[in-house]
Amino acid sequence: MEVPPPGTALVEELDKRLLVQLRDGRKIVGILRSFDQFANLVLEAAVERVVVGHQFADTPLGLYVVRGENVVLLGEIDEHRDPPPNMEKVTEAEIRQAQRAEKEAEKIKKTMKARMDFLLDFE
Repeated sequence: MEVPPPGTALVEELDKRLLVQLRDGRKIVGILRSFDQFANLVLEAAVERVVVGHQFADTPLGLYVVRGENVVLLGEIDEHRDPPPNMEKVTEAEIRQAQRAEKEAEKIKKTMKARMDFLLDFE
């Protein structure tokens, strides 16, 4: 069985709307217009999709280049199911506020866990 050259599977994704998850956790949605042998991607009409709980917002990025080494996952978006029915679209300001609240809650949770671990060490 002959193995296809690296990156040829991306040919099938050209001109399709994709969601690309990056190493830093960001999610970029856009139309794949080009790629190279390193899986560097050129996305047209790209947006950064920020999701917090059941809310999301899309921040416009325009024409966007993604370095291949930063891609964790990519997949085609089903236009009929985007966004999913259980998701609520909100403004950028609302999603940023929700992100801050989520980070603050996580910070409090870590602090409480550290305190509990400290107290349990004395038992």
